[in-house]
Amino acid sequence: MITCKRATELLSQQLERPLHFGEKVSLKCHLLVCRGCTNFGSQISVLRELSREYQRQQGKD
Repeated sequence: MITCKRATELLSQQLERPLHFGEKVSLKCHLLVCRGCTNFGSQISVLRELSREYQRQQGKD
């Protein structure tokens, strides 16, 4: 089982690159039992979408 620190690293990295199979499996297993990391993953996804939307809106001005 990976640590929360490693899980948050992988959650951040998956936004930039595809995770390797072993990384995906380790992360999924961790997220099944860790609500904090699951919440972190949701939050960074929302922040990424908000950032993209902001950039789109700035381009329209």
